[in-house]
Amino acid sequence: MNNDPWDEKQKNEASEAVSKVKGNGSGREWRLIENLVNGLFSEQRKTRRWGIFFKSLTFLYLFAILGFYYLSQQGTGGIGGIGDESEQHTAIIELVGPISAKSEASADVLIGALRRAFEAEQTKAVILRINSPGGSPVQSGYVYDEIKRLRVLYPQKKLYAVITDIGASGAYYIASAADYIYADKASLVGSIGVISSGFGFVGLMEKLGVERRALSSGEHKTFLDPFSPLKETDREFWQSVLATTHKQFIEQVKKGRGDRLKVSDEIFSGLIWTGEQALAHGLIDGLGSSSYVAREVIGVAKLTDYSPGLSPLEEVIDRLGVSFAGELATRIGLGKGISLE
Repeated sequence: MNNDPWDEKQKNEASEAVSKVKGNGSGREWRLIENLVNGLFSEQRKTRRWGIFFKSLTFLYLFAILGFYYLSQQGTGGIGGIGDESEQHTAIIELVGPISAKSEASADVLIGALRRAFEAEQTKAVILRINSPGGSPVQSGYVYDEIKRLRVLYPQKKLYAVITDIGASGAYYIASAADYIYADKASLVGSIGVISSGFGFVGLMEKLGVERRALSSGEHKTFLDPFSPLKETDREFWQSVLATTHKQFIEQVKKGRGDRLKVSDEIFSGLIWTGEQALAHGLIDGLGSSSYVAREVIGVAKLTDYSPGLSPLEEVIDRLGVSFAGELATRIGLGKGISLE
């Protein structure tokens, strides 16, 4: 039985159409038309019902995924990536990607996570798991200083830096503040140096016949302008800035590593080493993963993640959004351009 007003409206319209045909044609003709109309109407109604059924099933499926995900997070990570703190554990914090003020590896994000990890009563030790090529020396310096401060406040809780794929430049700057550094034998470690790069378009501007007009107050205000020639005095000045920053970097690494570091000009030249080579140079203390350090070195295998993250609801929505965008790109013919081959 169906009381859908829309069905009733369509049925009435079909009956009126059949009545008109009935009045103008033979009995056999109108019966055939009536059967045809009724059959189409019945098929349309079934199609709409199946559509409603599958839409409802889709929503139930999504809510079921969300529910299972939320329940699983209660026992493994909780909201924001923080797990069960009621029993003794090894805290772990992820440092992933370029270090900058606007990234997930910013000083604000990392310092907040470090403070929560050290302040938790049941934290036995803290692991900072690093996979970063480096970044801002300022952001790296903020995190380095905060690690030093927390180690003084909580002397019984040691901090271990564990480098996975890469821990270079600013990332190694931060790692050097840890009590101990571990890496895989194939990890990339080091790159203790400073770089400033850009492009000069002076020759191109001349070829295009474009004149650069830059007005400034101050003799050297435009010394890094890519459309103006780089003066030798400007080059020397900027090189002195980089050298000063490099010196600060070296001093902090020496302070953090102490006598373990085998000091040489090569170590501070900006070269990057494998984990095996880094161990020989005293850049790290041992080879091993986060699980190895927690289990064999710290003695508490249970890991609790203090890295800030999305809530379960936000993560599911984010994943669904990515899936929808990918499907849309495929439908409109952009899928082939978004692939690695």
